[in-house]
Amino acid sequence: MAQRKRSERQVETVASGVAELLPDPDRDTAYTLLLDGAPQSHVDLADPTHLQFEYVRRMAAAIDLLAPPGQPLRALHLGGGALTIPRYLATTRPGSAQRVVEIDGPLVEFVRRALPLPAKANIRVRVGDARAAVEGMRDAGYDLIVLDVFAGARTPAHLTSVEFARELARVLDPGGHLVVNITDGPPLRHARAQVATIRAALPEACLIADASVLRGRRFGNLVVIAGHTPPPVAGLARRAAGDWFPGRLETDLDRFAGGAAPVTDSVAVASPPPPAALFGNRT
Repeated sequence: MAQRKRSERQVETVASGVAELLPDPDRDTAYTLLLDGAPQSHVDLADPTHLQFEYVRRMAAAIDLLAPPGQPLRALHLGGGALTIPRYLATTRPGSAQRVVEIDGPLVEFVRRALPLPAKANIRVRVGDARAAVEGMRDAGYDLIVLDVFAGARTPAHLTSVEFARELARVLDPGGHLVVNITDGPPLRHARAQVATIRAALPEACLIADASVLRGRRFGNLVVIAGHTPPPVAGLARRAAGDWFPGRLETDLDRFAGGAAPVTDSVAVASPPPPAALFGNRT
């Protein structure tokens, strides 16, 4: 569907709120998906390798470096949105077997209808809760897990605990990696606790973020790459520094976590909401 006819803004009420699909004024085949005003995904149907959001570019850079170029991966995506990363992986690693878990069934149908997947993409979408789905999966079934789940603009509490992190580690291949999108702002209390939580299950890790986010100056995204084996930090540092949106690689996660304890189910809370004005100028 690379030649999909240009359309106007589409709006539909889905389970998680109001979904809007906005045409990109600069790219005829590209669209931005918003949920209740918060940008969720950007997709170019003609070129799935064009990635607009800075944190998505960092996730994709990590995925590029986790295996030799073009090698298919067994990938699990927790959180669907407009399926930006699954589309990217299907293009850059043809033959990858991909499974997506998205809790919002009406959103899945809206995206399928408005932004059809490539005909040969091996992407299966399951409607359901991410944690419940993972708990029913077999051990070591995936080379890559991407965790990018938001209810509105917040990650649900039950997806922030060490019990859940251990389930992710169980279904990840011993040589595989988890890529997580975390959002937080000053003083990064949530992000520090999440780094400690993830490393309790997958100890070899690093993170990438904008320098101003890492310094606690503004709200933003932090991408964590974790596994039982070390992530490719040298390549990640080069990609982060040379990107459209330069980022900083942090490898001293003991220092970053600052003594934060892993979060258990008994005390887990949702990620903090973004500042009210963050998405104000989005048109």
